[in-house]
Amino acid sequence: MASVSTTLQDAKRVVIKIGSALLVDRDTGSLRQDWLQALAKDVLRLKQRGQDVVLVSSGSIALGRGVLSLGAGALPLEQSQAAAAVGQIRLARAYEDALAPHDVTTAQVLVTLEDSQDRRRYLNSRATLRQLLSMGVVPIVNENDTIATDEIRYGDNDRLASQVAVTVGADLVVLLSDVDGLYTANPSENPSATRLEVINDITPEIESMAGDAVSGLSKGGMKTKVMAAKTAMAGGAALVITEGSVTGPLDALENGANASMFISETSPQIARKRWISAMKPQGALTLDDGAVTALGRGKSLLPAGVTHVEGPFERGDPVSLIGANGANIGMGLARYKSEEADMIKGRQSTEIEDILGYPGRAALVHRDDMVL
Repeated sequence: MASVSTTLQDAKRVVIKIGSALLVDRDTGSLRQDWLQALAKDVLRLKQRGQDVVLVSSGSIALGRGVLSLGAGALPLEQSQAAAAVGQIRLARAYEDALAPHDVTTAQVLVTLEDSQDRRRYLNSRATLRQLLSMGVVPIVNENDTIATDEIRYGDNDRLASQVAVTVGADLVVLLSDVDGLYTANPSENPSATRLEVINDITPEIESMAGDAVSGLSKGGMKTKVMAAKTAMAGGAALVITEGSVTGPLDALENGANASMFISETSPQIARKRWISAMKPQGALTLDDGAVTALGRGKSLLPAGVTHVEGPFERGDPVSLIGANGANIGMGLARYKSEEADMIKGRQSTEIEDILGYPGRAALVHRDDMVL
C-alpha cells in the first residue's frame, strides 16, 4: 500500500488547502511571512518535479478585519464581506510576493458554490483552471466572500478544495490543518484516542469520529474534512489531513509527519467518465465516419465531423454521439448550445467566429468531456 510520502511524490496534480489559522497570526491579525515563505519553497519543489499545484487559501476575511480594526468575534454579513474585499487583495499579493522570487506565476481565482452547481459556470471554471495549469501557473483559489451569502456558500475551504480537485482532475488533496489526522476520538479529551493512518472507506463509524471546529479563526472541523474526503474519493482523488503549522508542511509530510490518508478506489479520469456516462442526454450529434475514426484515436469532436444536430440543449448539457450508421457510440458534454451547434456543423473550426460572431472553442465536444 502506498504511503503518504509516495502518494505526494507520485501525484500529477495536487490541491493544497491552507486555513486562516495557519496563514494569519491570531493575536496580531498579520500575515505569517516566515511560514508562507517556507510553503513557497514546498510549492517550488513540487513544480520542479513537474507536478501541477493549486492552492485553496482562506485568509481574506482574517487579513481584512485586522486592517479595518474589526476585532475578534463573529461579524455581520456586510462587515464580513467588507473585510474580505480589503483582505483579498492583500492575500493575492502575499502569494505573488512569496512565489515570484522562485519564478512561479500565480493567478487569483474567486468562486462561489453556484459556480459548481451551474453546469455552464462549472465548465467555465474548469476550462480556466486547466488552462492556467497547462501554462505552469499556480492558481490561488478562494471563495468569493465579497458576494457570497449563506445561501450560496461552500462555507469552508475543506469542501471547496475537494470540489476544486474534482474540477481540475487532481489526484491528491492535502488539507493543512490544526490537527495531524483523524482520531478515533478527540485526543485532547481522550488519551486513548488513536490516529487512523489509512481510510479506504468512509463508514458511519468513521463519520461518527468527526468533531467540530475549536479554532477561533478556522470554520472547518473534522466533520467538514470527512465530507471533503467523500467528495475527493468520489472524484478519484486521495485526501490527506496533516498538521500544517510546522515550517515547510509538505516537506514534513514527505519525511514522515503524522497524517491520515483517505484512498480512492478509482482515478480522476475514470471517475469523470462514470459521472458523464450516468447523465441523461439532452440531445444528440450525428457524426460522419471520419469523426468516428478520429474519436477512436482519442481526438476531440470538431464541428466539421457533425452532420446533424438534435436538440434542444444548452452548453454543458450531455448529448449522445451517434455514428453515421445510427449506432450510439458514446456521450459527451456539448461546448455549444444546440442552435449554435447546428449553425457550425460541417464547418471548419476557423470559420466559427465568422458564423457566430465571436471566437468560440475549436471543439464541439472535448475529448476530456467524452465517454465512448
